Amino acid sequence: MISDKLPHVNHTAEFCVVGGGLAGLAAAVAAARHGTNTILIHDRPVLGGNASSECRMWISGARKDVHETGIVEELKLENNYRNPELNWHIWDTILYEIAHFQPNLTVLMNASACNVTMDKNTVKTVDAWQTTTQTWHHVSAKTFADCSGDSILAPLTGADFRIGREARAEFNEDIQPEQADNKTMGLSCLIQVRELTRKTTFIPPKWANKYLTDDDLPNRGHAFRGLNNFWWIELGGEDDSIHDTEIITKRLLAAALGVWDHIKNHGDHGADNWALDWIGFLPGKRESRRYLGDHILTQNDVRAEGRFHDVVAYGGWSMDDHHPGGLNFKGQPTIFHPAPSPYGIPFRCLYSRNIDNLLVAGRNISVTHAALSSTRVMGTCAILGQAAGTAAAIATKYNCTPRDVAKKHIEELQDILLDDDCFIPGLTRKIPATTKNATITASEGNPEVLVNGCDRPMDGHDNAWSAKPKAWVKISFKQETHITKVRIVFDSDLNRKGQGDCGNFEERNLLSNYPLNQPIRPVPNTLVKKFSVLAQLKDQSWTTIHEEHGAHQRLVAINVDVNCIAIKLVLHETWGDELCKLFAFQAS
Repeated sequence: MISDKLPHVNHTAEFCVVGGGLAGLAAAVAAARHGTNTILIHDRPVLGGNASSECRMWISGARKDVHETGIVEELKLENNYRNPELNWHIWDTILYEIAHFQPNLTVLMNASACNVTMDKNTVKTVDAWQTTTQTWHHVSAKTFADCSGDSILAPLTGADFRIGREARAEFNEDIQPEQADNKTMGLSCLIQVRELTRKTTFIPPKWANKYLTDDDLPNRGHAFRGLNNFWWIELGGEDDSIHDTEIITKRLLAAALGVWDHIKNHGDHGADNWALDWIGFLPGKRESRRYLGDHILTQNDVRAEGRFHDVVAYGGWSMDDHHPGGLNFKGQPTIFHPAPSPYGIPFRCLYSRNIDNLLVAGRNISVTHAALSSTRVMGTCAILGQAAGTAAAIATKYNCTPRDVAKKHIEELQDILLDDDCFIPGLTRKIPATTKNATITASEGNPEVLVNGCDRPMDGHDNAWSAKPKAWVKISFKQETHITKVRIVFDSDLNRKGQGDCGNFEERNLLSNYPLNQPIRPVPNTLVKKFSVLAQLKDQSWTTIHEEHGAHQRLVAINVDVNCIAIKLVLHETWGDELCKLFAFQAS
């Protein structure tokens, strides 16, 4: 029962998101940017979930040319620009900023959703307790999204869900066990270590685990430099991954401190000058409740590349199925079952099948355990969130349910996502008639590729126009035309590498450990740093309508208000490359 002796605040919104990890953050920001009055409820002091300074897991996702774009790439590039030394707390502020300064979005931090009111199969309100203010917040909305990871709204609303592994025969999945069970992948306690210029000591607490020889940690690598982290300090998959979390955390802390004691004090692991810098008291979770939607994505859907008519997002991580025993299991801690990159994820996995106004995004979407082992990574979760938030904006526009969006407005949802720089396998972006019916020319090269609707390298085609600095590209209209938006997609090098003591590797948004003289992660050299947009007026004169110095984003959408006969983009300078590279330029 909710007490009346403490403050109560009522909120009314069109869309309410529960959970501020990357999925919930992207959902809330996407909806708000499309004009939907949105409230985000998050139970922690920082946003980002497993990608926050509280858990410190870097963002993983699809590989090579299908690296995730949209809001998650915007955040990564902002991090490159403002945080090249990769400080976790500055990253927290970048996530804070995109939410707290976004018009149409109200953020309730340190607030735990713990009650709902229902009207049959429709959620009417969500109640949240805010610990910092000792205040109850009551949020009424037309549409809700559960991006909490643990799917807190499922038991509260009566939404259908599953926990654990399906029997192999149910969906004919060879990854699954013969018999269904409630086992999940476990929770991890990440630690971070830092290299110093002198020898260091480590004295473990008495309650730390003892791993006296390498045989006590079989099949667990001891590397702690560069790309390596301690994901394998994992427990809890054989317990209740929600209700036993505090017990599991206690065991994880003992294991984590024991692992570092082993590396420092038992055998020569090259750690003399390394010190324990941070330990995670909030474990990173992989799996708990999964909603059941109008479609359940299976291992076989993944392997068949997810060729659905209602694809709105995609995965590309292998089916990385961690053993539920975690550190207690002496064999290989995970099996990387192959998966194509990319494979499509349909919108029908992103809403509850029995609660009419409930969207879901993140690791709790409608998938089997086998498919979850791929879809759970945070790059994938972020684009799922952006799809869900955009769908909420469409539901608000038409006053309809998520299922109605799936049945009546799926093409509109896909078109908006593509325009917002979200890649969707098998689809190309539609070119607005204003640009399609115009003539595109350039100071050098052939710019026709800029209007082919593919904004990244794909299937062996570069899909980009390249030119030297000071080059220009121009869209000339047949008659004077009113322009309200200019859309540009620059090259952020979707296959960019990071530098470290283990050589070249796919860039991570943040470090796992801190060697001496670690190279910074600056803005990609391929991005355009300075550009101008000019409009040619009816009298043939040119006027500058937009100019940026220090540009550092891939997608640039500029709102303008001009009547003109042509729009010209002039590329002045990159962040390092000799050529300026462009994937899209359009006016509408």
